[in-house]
Amino acid sequence: MNRPPSRSAVSPKARIAALARDDKWFLGGLDGVVWAPPFPRWLHRPGFWDPVHLLQQEVGPGFSVALVRPDGVERPLRRAAPGPRGGEATPGGWRPGQLVARWLDERDVLVEERRQVLPGGILESAWDVPRDFEGHLVGFTAQPAETTDGVARTADGVGWTRTVSDRRGQELVLRVELAGSVSPAWRRITPSEGRGAPEWRLSPFAEGGGASGNAAGRSGWDWIAVALPLAGIDEGPPALRLTLRLASPEPRRPAPTPPTPASPAPPRGDTPAAATWEAFFGDFPQFRCGDPYLDRTFDYRIYGLGLNRIEGPWGPVRHPAIAEGPEYFHVPIAYSAQCHMMEMRWRKGGREAWGSLLNFVDNQKPDGSFHGRLYPERLEGTDFYHANWGDALLAVDDMHPDAAALVRCYEGLSRYARWLTAERDPEGSGMFTVTNHFETGQEYMSRYMAVDEEADVAGWRPRLRLKGIDVTVYAHQLFRALAAVARRLERPGDEAEWRGLEDRGWRAIDERMWSEGAGLFTDVDGRTGERTGVKAAVGFYPLLTGGVDGARLDALLDHLEDPATFGTRFPLPSSSVDDPQFSAEGIWRGKRRNCPWNGRVWPMTTSHVIEGLLRCWRGGNSRGNGRAGALAADMLHRFARMMFTDGDPSRPNCFEHYNPHTGRACHFRGIDDYQHSWILDLLARGFGGLHVDASGIEVRPLPNGPARVALGPVTARGRTVSVEVEPERVSVTVDGERFDGPRGEGLRVRWAS
Repeated sequence: MNRPPSRSAVSPKARIAALARDDKWFLGGLDGVVWAPPFPRWLHRPGFWDPVHLLQQEVGPGFSVALVRPDGVERPLRRAAPGPRGGEATPGGWRPGQLVARWLDERDVLVEERRQVLPGGILESAWDVPRDFEGHLVGFTAQPAETTDGVARTADGVGWTRTVSDRRGQELVLRVELAGSVSPAWRRITPSEGRGAPEWRLSPFAEGGGASGNAAGRSGWDWIAVALPLAGIDEGPPALRLTLRLASPEPRRPAPTPPTPASPAPPRGDTPAAATWEAFFGDFPQFRCGDPYLDRTFDYRIYGLGLNRIEGPWGPVRHPAIAEGPEYFHVPIAYSAQCHMMEMRWRKGGREAWGSLLNFVDNQKPDGSFHGRLYPERLEGTDFYHANWGDALLAVDDMHPDAAALVRCYEGLSRYARWLTAERDPEGSGMFTVTNHFETGQEYMSRYMAVDEEADVAGWRPRLRLKGIDVTVYAHQLFRALAAVARRLERPGDEAEWRGLEDRGWRAIDERMWSEGAGLFTDVDGRTGERTGVKAAVGFYPLLTGGVDGARLDALLDHLEDPATFGTRFPLPSSSVDDPQFSAEGIWRGKRRNCPWNGRVWPMTTSHVIEGLLRCWRGGNSRGNGRAGALAADMLHRFARMMFTDGDPSRPNCFEHYNPHTGRACHFRGIDDYQHSWILDLLARGFGGLHVDASGIEVRPLPNGPARVALGPVTARGRTVSVEVEPERVSVTVDGERFDGPRGEGLRVRWAS
């Protein structure tokens, strides 16, 4: 039995420490620079030799560190096993904001390295070295000469210009500097042929002396070293820092260097990175229920959002937002922005929640459509994704109303809605067309093959005419949201337009997209007007509308409980188990795919379906609605447990997709901490029971959830709110005033005027 949650507040520092582990290394500065190499080769070497990412651009090598004796010989280091030091209960290892490595020299003397990524694009390796050590702490790197220019000494180290290219061949020019926390003892620049590796013995500096400056021809490596003295340092542990900034941009493509986010001065003994992360965690409520999987999922999700946070401006990315994930996903992406809006509204202020939409509105295309991705240096080759913008807009506005942002988003989404109607439903059917299998964010599925046998080989080319059930629901929810905002803005003409489109969309969903044979909503062939009958998880998305009830609701719930279709151990497969192309392992046409949707569990889809069940449960009192609530709670429990490696409650993860039978993640992809769902929001509303809107609060936790839950403090509409759920009762405190009621009935508290 789980222990009742503690009623005492837990400090952000303690919440971060509770996530500590020894099998992780991802670090970020909460601003768009992240060190999260999926398959690192050099963790056994000090420093950051494996590549770092500035948004989607990979930059590597980074730098390595060596302890060098006065005679120029390296003091060899080997990794020490984790163990207690200085009375710490959880020494060393990784936690959000830092990676501590402990090293032994040839005499078994212990030294400690703390790696962190600081705001402003700074990778820091700080060292706790015994005072009797003599010689130098040396940071060194080998930069590919063909992409490196202007290598020269700076006041505190060595700087250079580096040109990098992303997967599409688009270039970004950076200004890079390797420097120290104290004045360097010496600096060296040596062009060299040979091999570039993070081993001092293989560097040209190991023999001393050497060339200095630019060599003829631009091939090989530019070796750079910065040495800090180990003697006479009183300013704290010496540190080496690699700083990445955008070089001076062209006037037509402004991209100013992002500012360092303001944060309180760190307490004595804390690091700047620790203070920044603690401030970030402190802006989110605590969720405690006594279940280690659920409690840890909530705080681990806060870490994932921080790792992927972007602080603008980075060219077109002018507002703080969340990237979809590490590596080339480390940019704002339209398909996942809806998730970030749902989750970041739980952070005090809601800046990233609004920013996740405002970035796309600010860069809207002339025709009214949105870019699929936003890059720091260009808006070319950005593709397009459908997204549920309407629900996300209303969710953010419920928690953090901002009149100016709402008007800007309304205007932008109105243009987007008119583009969507003109381009994707010119015939006025109420159903909206998918033109390729990538733009839904869900590729490699039978749903596309039903209308085009070569849908999976056409790339991004617009060749399909599939009336998608998912994008039609998104459009319906968008029209509904625009109508609600138009009413508030006193635009009756607009409201009537949007209500008409909303009604037409629901009639299409209800009358044309329900398949009796499948017992599910399905896509429609845009050429023939016939339902495809293909059972996919998107067939549950009409639950989001609140309009599904009766026999149809029962049929959907039957599917979610039936292991022969969607009721797998871990919820829920993206395609039905009885689909001819189903593969729990993600095999499509004989090949394991990076992003298969023919049976894998995608947290994005699971979030949609649990969200739909939650709304269905809150919106009605029939037997089916009660069953929907119980199923939502059950699926949310299993959803959270899936995202732990080997079922170990100390090893949470968040990969792109999972095996629906075993829960095994796609470790072969290496893309952990992928923000493609909104489980934090579902935990807060589902098990914490807290629902906020313009009129007030309702506390109504799902049936069969944890017996006891403590959630708070939540900043909502300028008020401070905390919730306590007990086996029989619930209570909510609003700005110090407490309200109580029975658990099963829901507690409603209206805002004080």
